[in-house]
Amino acid sequence: MAQGLKQKLDYTDLAHTPDDGRRYELLDGALMVSPSPQPLHQRVSKRLQRQLEAYFESEGLGEVFNAPVDVILAFHDVVVPDLVVVATPAQVTDRAIEGAPALIVEVLSPSTQSRDRNLKAERYAALGVQHYWIVDPARTTLECYKLTAGQYAEVLTAESPARVTHPDWPGLTLDLGAIWG
Repeated sequence: MAQGLKQKLDYTDLAHTPDDGRRYELLDGALMVSPSPQPLHQRVSKRLQRQLEAYFESEGLGEVFNAPVDVILAFHDVVVPDLVVVATPAQVTDRAIEGAPALIVEVLSPSTQSRDRNLKAERYAALGVQHYWIVDPARTTLECYKLTAGQYAEVLTAESPARVTHPDWPGLTLDLGAIWG
């Protein structure tokens, strides 16, 4: 009996992708490739990361990671989000973050915005990621979603230079002006 090609890729396959400056991810076993982010993307991500660290890490509520770090959500779903907040230390292993973290943040890029808003949002919801945020550098906006009955419901949307407090984390006030300042 002849063996056919794999129908879905997994983490073992992903570990053999080239080290060429691109991001390789698996969404339901399909390989997704993205170019390296542009400087504005990285600047926005870095500034938001600092605010998240100031809240989650100083309060002992979790640890913030930035890309590139693999997040193994399921056997056929391995993503590299821009920012990740892990509330359960055991999820951080030698190879990756394993399981759904408390929060995933994607900073939109022209080449990935459709995937981030649609396919990734669907997979994150299906795999139990409780909070998903989308940051749009072009529109200077932050959209915060929470998993409710298997789908994401919007809990907060704001535009720079607003200061907003997230309803699910008392004391987490985000200064959007500082992110785009």
